Amino acid sequence: MKKEVINRLKLVFDAVSENEALARTVVTAFCAAMDVTLSELSDVRCAVSEAVTNAIVHGYGGGARGCVTLLATLYGDRSVKIVIRDSGVGIADIAVAMQPLYTTDKSGERSGMGFAVMQSFMDTVRVRSKVGGGTSVELKKRFSPLPSREDAL
Repeated sequence: MKKEVINRLKLVFDAVSENEALARTVVTAFCAAMDVTLSELSDVRCAVSEAVTNAIVHGYGGGARGCVTLLATLYGDRSVKIVIRDSGVGIADIAVAMQPLYTTDKSGERSGMGFAVMQSFMDTVRVRSKVGGGTSVELKKRFSPLPSREDAL
């Protein structure tokens, strides 16, 4: 059975670090329509921030130009699916890249915890990538049920 779609969002932006805040803010506002908790909003915000940062820093590292696409879908079962895509360099070995402390950043500024952070805040994290063809990170989270009318009284 197909889930009922409540709302969809598509945002395409330049892969520049200033747009990380844009992505976080837009997704937070989008998910807030589901009447979710502040904690749940914070979880989604943090995971999206990590995924977008990875796309910008690792997908297009070294000054390459490109775009990041963010797709978000809210479902009637109180869940959200967020996909962050880039057309950058891709990931040669996803299993290795998802290991905590692994980073391709040679400057030492990155901790290599991006995927671990995403996994800690979301219910599922799925990564697809092709070397030279970009990466897609799919994040899913089910929000807590709304309180019943009796609970509110």
